Amino acid sequence: MSTPDSGAEHALAALGALRTEVAKAVVGQDAVVTGLVIALLCRGHVLLEGVPGVAKTLLVRTLSAALSLGTKRVQFTPDLMPGDVTGSLIYDARTAEFEFREGPIFTNLLLADEINRTPPKTQAALLEAMEERQVTVEGSARMLPDPFVVCATQNPIEYEGTYQLPEAQLDRFLLKLTVPLPERQQEMVVLERHALGFDPRDLSEIKPVATAADLAAGRAAAGEVHVAPEVIGYIVDLARATRQSPSLQLGVSPRGGTALLGAARAWAWLSGRQYVTPDDVKALARPALRHRVQLRPEAELEGATADGLLDGILASVPVPR
Repeated sequence: MSTPDSGAEHALAALGALRTEVAKAVVGQDAVVTGLVIALLCRGHVLLEGVPGVAKTLLVRTLSAALSLGTKRVQFTPDLMPGDVTGSLIYDARTAEFEFREGPIFTNLLLADEINRTPPKTQAALLEAMEERQVTVEGSARMLPDPFVVCATQNPIEYEGTYQLPEAQLDRFLLKLTVPLPERQQEMVVLERHALGFDPRDLSEIKPVATAADLAAGRAAAGEVHVAPEVIGYIVDLARATRQSPSLQLGVSPRGGTALLGAARAWAWLSGRQYVTPDDVKALARPALRHRVQLRPEAELEGATADGLLDGILASVPVPR
């Protein structure tokens, strides 16, 4: 019979294999893959932002192929209705009754592709699901599967035909990960793979290497990772510093601090430690907080960025020893 420790060790090995399996199809995005694994451990949602052609969708599709989890994809478009995502009541003429037909949101891993291309009313259909993990239709609440994680993609440079995500929805994403362009050597590997016949639409070579049980064991183990009062104080000081910054009109809420704490715990566990260090907090600060702050217009005109301001705050807030 396996012990809790052996279950956690197996989960750690499985999640390490998960990152290796994803690398078979996606080159040079190790940090983004690690961020996705952290989100899975925290049961958190992820917003992937990058220019077209950097494998955002392929990354999530490969991750789902390497997991023994249910997965569905929704292409968000201007004419998509809330019921197309959540499901709706359908009249059954045979029984003369209405029955609920589940939408694609009833899955473990939902790929919300180009989420900023759909109107606010459809974006809002995700709010309850992302926070409460349930869908309410005609007054009846229906629970979503466990785990339930939304991986959404968006293009940061295209504005025509897009709808900016409201702050309330952005705050429900655990992490916002930027998917960078590959370096020259990595791009060489990508082209060499395609020259040898790699087809990004065929992921049959990607095998499931981690299960929901592995995620549950990993989540439990990460929840046991020790966080010293000084580190908790450091996270609180970082959050409070964003609220006092003259360049920000919206700082980090307590939910943002909680997200940073959970992400740092998961990262510490993945790194093989049973305690969180200030360096763990620093490593996760930008992906956990960049979408929770809002710059003042004058700061944007001066060329300031959320990441740049967070770097300044990280440099100014005293680090516990």
